[in-house]
Amino acid sequence: MYPTVKFSFFKNLFFFFIRTVFGQFGNPKALHRSVSNLHATQSGSSKYQKHTSLVHISDQVSERTLIFNVEGVLLKSSSLFPYFMLVAFEAGGLIRAFLLFILYPLICLAGEEMGLKIMVMVSFFGVKKDNFRVGRAVLPKFFLENVGLEIFEVLKKGGKTVAVSNMPQVMIDSFLRDYLDIDLVVGRELKVFCGYFVGLMEDKKKNILVLQEIIKQENSGDVIGISSLNTSLDHYKLFLQQCNEVYLVRSTDKRSWQHLSRDKYPKPLIFHDGRLAFRPALSDCLAMFMWFPFGLVVAIIRAFVALTLPFEISTPTLIFSGLRFTVITKPKTSRSFQNSKDCQKTESTLYVCNHRTLLDPLYLSFALKKNVTAVTYSLSRMSEILAPIKTVRMTRNRDQDAKLVKSLLNQGDLVICPEGTTCREPYLLRFSPLFAEMSDNIIPVASNSHVTMFYGTTAGGLKCLDPLFFLMNPSPGYTIQLLEGVPGLSTCQDGDKSRFDVANYVQSELGKALGFECTKLTRRDKYQILAGNDGIACTSSKS
Repeated sequence: MYPTVKFSFFKNLFFFFIRTVFGQFGNPKALHRSVSNLHATQSGSSKYQKHTSLVHISDQVSERTLIFNVEGVLLKSSSLFPYFMLVAFEAGGLIRAFLLFILYPLICLAGEEMGLKIMVMVSFFGVKKDNFRVGRAVLPKFFLENVGLEIFEVLKKGGKTVAVSNMPQVMIDSFLRDYLDIDLVVGRELKVFCGYFVGLMEDKKKNILVLQEIIKQENSGDVIGISSLNTSLDHYKLFLQQCNEVYLVRSTDKRSWQHLSRDKYPKPLIFHDGRLAFRPALSDCLAMFMWFPFGLVVAIIRAFVALTLPFEISTPTLIFSGLRFTVITKPKTSRSFQNSKDCQKTESTLYVCNHRTLLDPLYLSFALKKNVTAVTYSLSRMSEILAPIKTVRMTRNRDQDAKLVKSLLNQGDLVICPEGTTCREPYLLRFSPLFAEMSDNIIPVASNSHVTMFYGTTAGGLKCLDPLFFLMNPSPGYTIQLLEGVPGLSTCQDGDKSRFDVANYVQSELGKALGFECTKLTRRDKYQILAGNDGIACTSSKS
């Protein structure tokens, strides 16, 4: 009887364990009961509600304070791995990102809290606090692409909004405050030693103290909490203790939500930085790490072909290697600006091109099948040495640059990018009007690029690697569109046209051809947002 009793005991213990794990945490209804009992113990009445549609919630949140969970409610996908992969890759490099990738099984087995601590340690350990700009320059783009439209509409109808997250504050603060207009953000603080992150987070109790202070400041005390049904019980306690009402949303319901479209962003996303052009989920990371060594070889071969072979041979060879190149030479454009019969063409042509990557002048040369000289505002010495066409650096002094451009036009055709810096998104920055006074024969050039894995531009990284990363894409694309010529300022005798009018007209024509929105933002605005400087110090350091 003894062996039978022993076996029966372990059998019952095993089935009890199975029921506990799969019943309490795998069954939403059981989790409902756990939360209900938890709150009943605290107050004796139920104040949480489950809604499969946020329509019921939106009718009750007007002018009330909303406390919501970021990863559990605001983001359609609750997985935090892609965002820590972005931090590891952009702030720590390829090796750190690969280490995080191979630790993914351990992160999944360790549980929610311990897995989060592992990702924080790998991603942040040894990163200098003052140089960390991933949270402001890189992550907002990927967060915005994962926001649910339904929950965003609810937050817009509420009064004061408070975001609560288990993620570090430095990762989510800029995204929530600057792009979604969230009033308060309560995230986990990271420990710092001698100006460097040590990869450890402060205790969760500080979040509770911050929330309690927020509730005290609310005179009405009318606070609504919105959280996920699949979150931990500790998070439920946090909401139940601080909110008058708590609404729970299931992860299965979030899958039916729509993504927040770009035109509904409270603030347009014009600038962002970083090398990765995709959201690095696990499968995408696997594809990237498998492609990386092959992509490096392919990029070197593509660069060698472009540098050494003539256009008649290099162009079809590059297309065979996977590059997609489109040239449009007969667009339909407006002639409203060209109303002077005295306009005459000079021998040399000034090509005015919007700026997508450092390869804009090179692809224009491929389209024209001849070399053109390119004037640049900032180009690394390495790029200048390897460039197959002549490049001349401008000084940012108007008088000196005017003389330089005039002398170069006397030598042959010239291409200039009056934006002064690249822009990845469908926007055109303000055009410098210098080019309007330099030539009587101006050809606007609309350029656009397409990448799937790596961006070929950067504001805070090594600019000398920009062409390499662009060429490392499996199938990068480029489109060059030559628009109708525009007369220079000296050939238009009307007297009512200024150099600013010419620059604005060219910008608007390029915007129409590309479907881009014209802005008044400048290079300085871009670097202030992404790098925290004016963009000139970085250039001088490289010169």
